[in-house]
Amino acid sequence: MTIHLYEGDLPEEVRFGEVVAVDTETMGLRPQRDRLCLVQLSGGDGCAHLVRIPPQGSPAPNLRRLLADPNRLKLFHFARFDLAVLEHHLGVRCAPVYCTKIASKLTRTYTDRHGLRDLCRELLGIELDKGPQSSDWGAPELEERQLQYAANDVLHLHALKERLDALLAREGRTELAQACFAFLPTRARLDLLGFDEPDLFAH
Repeated sequence: MTIHLYEGDLPEEVRFGEVVAVDTETMGLRPQRDRLCLVQLSGGDGCAHLVRIPPQGSPAPNLRRLLADPNRLKLFHFARFDLAVLEHHLGVRCAPVYCTKIASKLTRTYTDRHGLRDLCRELLGIELDKGPQSSDWGAPELEERQLQYAANDVLHLHALKERLDALLAREGRTELAQACFAFLPTRARLDLLGFDEPDLFAH
């Protein structure tokens, strides 16, 4: 594992392939209230690129350009939350996207455990430390354990996608998954507009 930490934006020289794993760390779980602190990225090569967002925000043109690139697939776990955060705080609508949590729910119907830790344990044989999940991501200095945790949130998504793609194909649900992924940016926008509770699609 190699971790690169940047302040405010992604350097221009950093390059990714056609699929980039993305995650965010925030001060809480309400995008409109809680500020974005960190954006994690990985090209699936064992390197994690972590971009710290200062309290006053950041233009982050390179990061925005990457996230908005229509020719690059953005790979998330629980994309619904991250997409809302990125749209609200960076003003960028990410598409196309892939969500490993949705792919898991469409295929691993024998369980209700679809967290990233559960997927990594079962599909990859990797045990993740989720202890720092609820920690102060806005601290002036992030601890090494926080950096490791943040990196792990993106380092394994490419491998999970490969395993989940095979399961989707096996269960005949690839097309259904793609339709769900395509709707995710709209679902996130509905959340930002207040249609998360009550859910617009509820009875």
